[in-house]
Amino acid sequence: MTNSDPKELHKFGELAHRWWDPNSEFRPLHEINPLRLDWIDRQIDLAGKTVIDVGCGGGLLSEGMAARGAWVTGIDLSEKALGVARLHMLESGLQLTYRNISAEAMAEESPAAFDVVTCLEMLEHVPDPIRTIRACAQLVKPGGKVFFSTLNRNPKAYLFAVIGAEYILQMLPRGTHDYARFLKPSELSRGCREAGLTPEAPTGMSYNPFSKTYRLGQDISINYLLSSTREA
Repeated sequence: MTNSDPKELHKFGELAHRWWDPNSEFRPLHEINPLRLDWIDRQIDLAGKTVIDVGCGGGLLSEGMAARGAWVTGIDLSEKALGVARLHMLESGLQLTYRNISAEAMAEESPAAFDVVTCLEMLEHVPDPIRTIRACAQLVKPGGKVFFSTLNRNPKAYLFAVIGAEYILQMLPRGTHDYARFLKPSELSRGCREAGLTPEAPTGMSYNPFSKTYRLGQDISINYLLSSTREA
């Protein structure tokens, strides 16, 4: 069975036409994208690397990596989101490959084919995140890097990421996140190790509602990013 939730695919598919609008429901993604790109680029130097972006959606991160010189393949199970990604690629003039395929199927088709795998803001939207982690590990070359980002599972994360972001500040549509699917850093790190990846210490991403800015730091209580390396 495909490791996907039809409700999640429908939800994001209905919003796909607004993916590249920086003032839409995807505004938070636009605001954090430079931080994510810099964080990845500092560790791996994207120029000339083969990269697969798992759960690429409308292609925001994919295009950002391509603009930095990476050869990017974006995969997603939402055909509507991929349609938006392909259209924007034509407008931007960048060269990317987009495919409507699951991470698991792609891993069977192209094992150890990529220098870099990115899977950002995606694990909390699939029924079995451990399967996705394993697929990401299979996709990357030995010695290559896999980058994840997701939401921690604790009362503070529920208060700020669900109640605060969706209901009070209305930064995201209600129902964007299912708290039960949030992953603790220890769970993500364990999943990485079991898949043959060596995880590093996670990096936190925090939001200041007064200045309306994001920054990376040591606070991993809500949003966090994790870098890992496939064992040679």
